[in-house]
Amino acid sequence: MVDLGERIKRLRQRDGRTQEELANKLGVTGQAVSRWEKGICYPDMELLPSIANYFNTSIDELFGYDNERSVRLENLINKIREMNMQNNGVDVNIDECIELARNALVEFPGNEKLTIELASVLYNAGYVKYGEYHLMDDEGFDVYDVERHRQYREWQEAIKLYEKVLPSVTDMSDKSKVLVELSQLYRNTGESDKAIALANESVDLSISRQFLAINAHDGKEAVKASQEALLETVNKSVELIQSIVLSDGNMMANEAADLLKRAMNLFEIICPMHDYGKYDRLLAHISLLRSYYLWLAEERDEAFVALDEALEHAECYMETSEMKKHEHSSELVKYASIDPAELDDALVKKELPDVWPWWSVDQQERVKKEMQQDPRWQKWKEKTKA
Repeated sequence: MVDLGERIKRLRQRDGRTQEELANKLGVTGQAVSRWEKGICYPDMELLPSIANYFNTSIDELFGYDNERSVRLENLINKIREMNMQNNGVDVNIDECIELARNALVEFPGNEKLTIELASVLYNAGYVKYGEYHLMDDEGFDVYDVERHRQYREWQEAIKLYEKVLPSVTDMSDKSKVLVELSQLYRNTGESDKAIALANESVDLSISRQFLAINAHDGKEAVKASQEALLETVNKSVELIQSIVLSDGNMMANEAADLLKRAMNLFEIICPMHDYGKYDRLLAHISLLRSYYLWLAEERDEAFVALDEALEHAECYMETSEMKKHEHSSELVKYASIDPAELDDALVKKELPDVWPWWSVDQQERVKKEMQQDPRWQKWKEKTKA
């Protein structure tokens, strides 16, 4: 504690306070404060929280630990996120990741960001350990197997953690993550009323971050914001079409494959040079799904064309990830930029055969078995390793 007195002095001078004002607030004498600042003696331990509150700081900062602990905290969060992304549809090290997040919360009790990271790892753990299961309702529509999902302890714990932090979280990026994953967990476990409540409390599309950014700028920056909003709108539209295809069990396989192709074409309209950047990731996934529906539609050659397209998109995405930057050549989106943090290595081409068809579908096992018996599957699998 050799620097404690000096730190108290600096904080007091920073705020323009006198020794007497601090003493009166703490219920001690001005002479006591003077002795602290000279290093003659130190405050009683029970006074430290009051001193920290007075200067609107932490006890750690009083002792000079704040920067060191902040760096430690940031490193832990980054490590947890990195490990969590490694479990991309398959269990690589999910238990070790959970343990790391739990131990980090022991070191930093109640930390909001670590709580969110632990919940996110548990969210992912349910998928990679047990999988997501679906049923068909009486009208032929896809529904979640909520009874099975409710048995996932990881998902139940993730729900409790997210519900705990949601009222207090203020960082918009963190809040978005909480809302997206918590609403999905509610859906997975049949808590539709809670999911609807989350949706009703959220902002309208027109006042989302992307659209408000347009109003925040003029000139070239306004055009740039508009282009970025356009790309993200197309991205969400494609995701919605994919979701509709997956949910409507009455749809014919050839119709599903055609709709997915037309959804992908939305990107081609605004990126005619096929420089999709980070969106190659989604296009790779949808190409895998298309191959499933094409095979069901007995369009076997086209199914393997779709697999090759998935590989091409995966390769492009990996190249973009390595560069950590991307520029679109199309006039419609040429000013749009991306945050390098949005590019991760969560899509690796050699994993495509394992994650096929990416989303859970009704006849997945049968179709995969049939496709694997086709010699072209092995040839395609070899290309993913190249």
